[in-house]
Amino acid sequence: MKTSMGSLAAAGLALALALAAGPAAAGPERGALLDTYADIAQAGYEDSLATARTLGEAVDTLLGSPSEAHLAAAREAWLAARVPYQQTEVFRFGNAIVDDWEGKVNAWPLDEGLIDYVDASYGGESDENLYYTANVIANEKLDFGGKTIDAAKITKALLAETLHELDEVEANVATGYHAIEFLLWGQDLNANGPGAGERPASDFDPANCSGGNCERRAAYLKTVTDLLLDDLAEMAGHWAPDGEARKQLMAEGADGGLRAMLTGLGSLSYGELAGERIKLGLLLHDPEEEHDCFSDNTHNSHYYNAVGMRNVYLGRYERVDGKVVSGPGLSDLVAKTSSELDKEMKAALEATHAAMTAMKTRAETVEAYDQMIGPDNAEGNAVIEAVIASLTGQTKSIERIVAALELGSIAFEGSDSLDNPDAVFQ
Repeated sequence: MKTSMGSLAAAGLALALALAAGPAAAGPERGALLDTYADIAQAGYEDSLATARTLGEAVDTLLGSPSEAHLAAAREAWLAARVPYQQTEVFRFGNAIVDDWEGKVNAWPLDEGLIDYVDASYGGESDENLYYTANVIANEKLDFGGKTIDAAKITKALLAETLHELDEVEANVATGYHAIEFLLWGQDLNANGPGAGERPASDFDPANCSGGNCERRAAYLKTVTDLLLDDLAEMAGHWAPDGEARKQLMAEGADGGLRAMLTGLGSLSYGELAGERIKLGLLLHDPEEEHDCFSDNTHNSHYYNAVGMRNVYLGRYERVDGKVVSGPGLSDLVAKTSSELDKEMKAALEATHAAMTAMKTRAETVEAYDQMIGPDNAEGNAVIEAVIASLTGQTKSIERIVAALELGSIAFEGSDSLDNPDAVFQ
């Protein structure tokens, strides 16, 4: 579902600001902004690949010598890998090549019973998904609905081409960060209580196997991690100087490129993050609707999405090695068009940063994100509501920027949880 949050009054106000400040072309060269944007995308995906390689090494160590210490190290590597990747999600929506690819690496929520054993509380079947508890790790052959799948050997093709989104069910997630997360942590069975998943390292130890099928579980973890590396390498290449994503962006022209940037900013801010990832889970008080649900890392996932949006607006990205990629950003162009509007947007981004920081601090010192969204937790709910309010507020500023830069109408991603909450409960 898509929605345009802008009213005629808001658009008129933004246009008036633009006209009062002079023509939009008075700012820096619009094409230069595209170069900065693409350079930040390239650096972000390169960092995502580099940290995923470190994760791959930690997984190899775990599988070569299963222990609680090596499992903890693999988990830490997964958490570190999320930091640069979550900052790249701002490149979705406005860039079809990214949005079409993203489901391979970051699809959620997933029906984890497709992959491995689950607790009895998970249930045995689903009206929406024949493969709800197929458990490919335990079964070398899957027979459902008159279809037989040979899963004797766990290969990249099996995971990526056969199982991922099997039967066109989006919850059949067999690849990406969250499949790896589930394998490293296991289910979080604590509902809105404290604690994350508690999978033991012996689940990967054929000599001291818990959970059964340890060799196949190890093979799945190795294969899905290698697939993540392949997919991230592909996207990093797409943003290289001669890469397809960069070519497609430049082919849009300066104004088309600006529309891509602002589409990504507005859609991530509003429908995707404020709506589907945050408000929906809060409305339902449902820990299954939190983004990094097995690891209790959701606060960081949201926080770094917000950092990514600020990166694009300011034209500045700090790499994992501390080096900075920077250049003319949207802020420079908006400031030349209307300094007041630029100040407004910067203040909105700062308000979002403050709300996200409060959420992150609470998650790290008081209670996890899934506890914050729980029922009968007015204080925790208020922290999350403040994040939602800041994101929707900054989206209104993004709309005014679209109008001020005379880029026409842009439809940002919407969410029933924001636009039609009653539909969530139907």
